[in-house]
Amino acid sequence: MTAMSARDGSPVSDIDAAEVPAPHRRSHGSGFWAAAFAFLIVMAVATLPSPLYGLYRIRDHLSALTITVVFAIFAASTIAVLLRDSAIAARIGRRGTMLASVAMMMVAVGVLAAWKDLPGLLIGRVLTGVSVGLAAGTAVAARLIGTSVTVGALGVGPLIAGCLAQWVTQPLTVPYLVFVALGAIALAGLWAAPETGAPTRQKTPAGARRKVRLPVPAAAGTLAAFAANGLFAGLSGLFLATTLHHPSHALSGAALFLLFTCGVASQLVTLPASRVLALGMASMLVGLVLLVVSVRLATPNLALFLIAGALIGAGSGAVFKGTTGIVLEASPPESRVAMTSDLLIALYVGLSVPVIGAGVALDLGASAPNTVLGFAILVGLAVVISGWALLRRRA
Repeated sequence: MTAMSARDGSPVSDIDAAEVPAPHRRSHGSGFWAAAFAFLIVMAVATLPSPLYGLYRIRDHLSALTITVVFAIFAASTIAVLLRDSAIAARIGRRGTMLASVAMMMVAVGVLAAWKDLPGLLIGRVLTGVSVGLAAGTAVAARLIGTSVTVGALGVGPLIAGCLAQWVTQPLTVPYLVFVALGAIALAGLWAAPETGAPTRQKTPAGARRKVRLPVPAAAGTLAAFAANGLFAGLSGLFLATTLHHPSHALSGAALFLLFTCGVASQLVTLPASRVLALGMASMLVGLVLLVVSVRLATPNLALFLIAGALIGAGSGAVFKGTTGIVLEASPPESRVAMTSDLLIALYVGLSVPVIGAGVALDLGASAPNTVLGFAILVGLAVVISGWALLRRRA
C-alpha cells in the first residue's frame, strides 16, 4: 500500500517490503495502480467539458452565466459526497466505493454524450460531481493519492477533449465515449484488485472524526487560490474565442493542461511549508497581474495569457501545498485525514463556485477585461490576507 505523507503529501511506504511475501506485494502494487488509474480518469472528467463549452454556447445560444453554472454545478454534489465519505467507505469498502465512482462517471459521460440539451448537460455534471466526490473521499480515507495527482488529473480531461473536438467529426460525443471506454478498463482493473478497507458495521461516535477544525485562513487561502483556476477552466475558452480571437478547441484544452500541470510541478518543490506558501502567493500575484494585462492591451496578447495561466497554476499548487503542510504539521495524527478532506472541500468550492460571479458580471454586460480585473483584485487580496494570517498563526 502507498500512503500520503502528513507533511507534504508525497507518497511514502507504510509496509516493510522485506516482511511482505513477493506475491502479496505484487497484488497490492497492481491494486494501487488500478486505483490510481481509476482516480485519474474520474478526476479528469471533472474538467473534461471545459474546451467544449464554446460549441455548446454557439449551438444552444448559452449565456456566460449559464456556462459558468454548468461548469460549477458539480461542486455541490462533490461536497455532499465528501461530507459522507467515511460512512460510504465503511459500508461498501474502499474498492466498492471506487467501483461505484467509476460506474457513476461512466453514467455521467453517457448522459453527456446522449443528451446534449441543457438539462442533460446539468444532470451529467451533477452525476460527475457524485463520482468525483466518491473518488476523492476514498483517496483521502485510504491516503492513496497525493494532491498533486488530483490537480494534474484536472488538466488531462480538457487536453483530451480539446484535441478530439478540434479534429473529430462529432466533438460533443467522441470525447465522452473515450472516457466510457477508459472507465471500462478501470472497472476491470479495480475488480481484480484486493480490498484494502473492508466494509464495517462499526459506527463512528458523533464528533469523533473532527477533533480539530480547519483554520479559516487555510480554507480561505485554498478557496481563493483555486478560484483563479476555476476562472480559467470555466471561461478560458470564451476569453480565447472572443477577446483573444483564438477559437481553437485544442488551444483551449492545452491552456488548461498548462495551468494544472504547472500546479503539479510546483508541488514537487521540497522547501519548508511556509516558504512554499510565500512563493505560491508571489506566483499567484504575478500571474493575476499578467492575466489582467493580457486581456486589457489594445491588442490582447495570447502569450501573456498563457504565461499568466502557468504562473497562476503554479501559484495555486504551491499555496495548496504550503497550506496543507502548515495545517497538518500543527494537527494531531488522528485529525489529519479530516483536515485533508476539509482542504479538498475548500479546493472544490474555489474551483467551481466563485467563477459563477464572473459569469453573472458578464451576463449583466460587464466587459471581459473589467470582469478579469475585478476577479483578480478580489482573488489577489484574499490570497495575500489569508496567507499572511496563516504564516502569522504558524509563527
